[in-house]
This record gives sequence, C-alpha cells and structure tokens, in this order.
Amino acid sequence: MQDSPDFQGRVLTPGIISASRSTDIPAFYAEWFVRRLREGYVRWRNPFNQQDFRIDLRAAGGIVFWTKNAKPLLPCLEEIHDRGYDFYFQFTVNDYEAEGYEPRVPPLAERIETFAALSRRWGPERVVWRYDPICLAEGLDADGVMERIRRVGDALAPYTRQLVFSFVDVGTYAKVQRNVKAQQEPLLREPSFDEQDRLAEMIADYAASRQLTPATCGERRSFARYGIDLNKCVDGDLFARICRPGNVKLQRHLGIRLDQHVLGVPQRLEPLLRKDLRKDRGQRAECGCVESKDIGMYNTCGHMCVYCYANTSVAVVEKNRTRHRLDADGIIPLPEKGETPDGEV
Repeated sequence: MQDSPDFQGRVLTPGIISASRSTDIPAFYAEWFVRRLREGYVRWRNPFNQQDFRIDLRAAGGIVFWTKNAKPLLPCLEEIHDRGYDFYFQFTVNDYEAEGYEPRVPPLAERIETFAALSRRWGPERVVWRYDPICLAEGLDADGVMERIRRVGDALAPYTRQLVFSFVDVGTYAKVQRNVKAQQEPLLREPSFDEQDRLAEMIADYAASRQLTPATCGERRSFARYGIDLNKCVDGDLFARICRPGNVKLQRHLGIRLDQHVLGVPQRLEPLLRKDLRKDRGQRAECGCVESKDIGMYNTCGHMCVYCYANTSVAVVEKNRTRHRLDADGIIPLPEKGETPDGEV
C-alpha cells in the first residue's frame, strides 16, 4: 500500500491538532508538516492496533505544538497563521547539559533565544514554558535542580505566563528503564515524595516572584496546598483567549458564542465555553487536556532524551528517520514488506 490522497481508511475531523506528544514535529518535521497542511490531511497509524486513519487537517482551527526546539518551524508560522489556524506552544526548556540527558537538543542559550523570538512575534501567552521532567541524580539534588529552574526562568519569565513541570517517571515505562540503564553516569532517578514536595514549594514561591502560573503535568499527586494546579496542556480556555473572530472552526469546537467574541477575546470566558467540551479520553485520568487529535508517531524523535517514553532505541529512531520523506502523507511512509510499523525488523 503506497501513500495516496485516495486513502480510504477512517476519516477523523478534529477541531484541535496536537503536534505532538509522540515526537518533536517543530524540530524535525516542520517542512513536512506545512506540506501536510497544504494537502489538507495526514495519515496517522494507531500504535496499539496498527489501524490507519486519515486526519482531515482542514477541519481543525487550533494547533498545539510540543517542542524542545521550535527554530525550524519559525519561518513557517506566518503561513500557518494565514491558513486560519490559531496556535500556541508547549516549549520545554530544561538544563541537563552537564548530565547529557538530552543529548541532541541545541545548546541551552540557543533554545532560550528561540523561545524569546517566538514570544516576541506571537506573544507570551502563546509560549508555555515547561521544565519537564524534573530528574535527580548523584550530584544533582532538589536544590541543584531548583537553582537551574531559577536561572532558566530568569531568562524566560519576560516571554511567558506559565511554568509547567512534572517529575520523571522511570518505573512506569519499560522503554525508560532500558534507556536509563544504558546511559553513562550519573544515572537519573525519580525524586522521592519528600523531594517532590520540597521542589513544588520552591517552584511555587519562585513562580509567584516572577508572576508565572505554576502547574503540574500528569502528576497523580496533588500539590494544591502550594497553589499548584493540574495543567491542561491542550487548553480550551487558552484557545478561547487567543482565538481570532474569524476562526469559526475553533469557535464551534469550543462552543464560543460568536456574537460575544469581540477582538479575539471573549468578554466572559467561562459561560462561553461549551459545557460538554470533552476531556481527551486518550490521556491519563489525571490529564486535564481537552479533546484533540495527536498526529505524531513513536520512535521518530531525534532528540534521544534518556527519559523519553516514546523511543524504543537510538537504532529504531535512526532507521525511521532515514525513511522519512517530505512528500509522504505520514511522518514515515508505510512499512516495507518484512518490517513492523515502527521500523523494527
């Protein structure tokens, strides 16, 4: 089966596109993504049952970009905006340069400058800062991590409104366990509950000092006693605030009453959002995201972060990335004979 605009699989028509929790589309697939917007659809394969879907991109009015390096996508954003999409970024900026936990991300100073450039053009509300996940190791305790958060935050605070964080989860994911065991010292580890509480309290105090709203992503434990809520990374409220008056697709998805949507900002936000706007059922119970469609693919992110749950191994990722084609309707073409869908043989 070859990639074809005549693909006859099930068609999905999401109001919001997530690009993507599974791979860094802005960093590695920016040109491909824009080509798919021009074509109007993308082929996505469910990693659990291998069923193919045709995602109708023309049905969507909103895009959430997830990235550690938005720089390759910056030249494309004007076209994406002109095509009628309202978007914002979940932009992770960590500092694990000394430990090598994110071996192929750009230098920290370059990532900070990209973050600032994105915010200067599109506004600080559209660039959410994530320090995600928080990892500890020998020689890197809670105070050491907090010092790095402060240092990065001092550079980013003028360019964002939120600070989202989580704690690394090694025990849940076999892929992460294998990758951690394969790394050189210092081996990363999960913070204890006491360390999590100490970090949450320090983060809350720091966020208040820089007028940032702190939130956790996907954490089962509550940190509400420190004034920290669960984040909604695909956030209907944020989309309602940035939605342009002419973006009827996104307005309909959110249930915004068009007669009260003035200059892109609803006069009273909560009553205008559709009460039955559904939580994304494909995410964890503690996830607050509203319904969207993720178009990413596991085993295709070139950052090779040690803590990543989306990559099986460097070898599998590199095999898939060599097969990527700009004219394919999926991130990689459909598998050749004898290959499994993620490129393993």
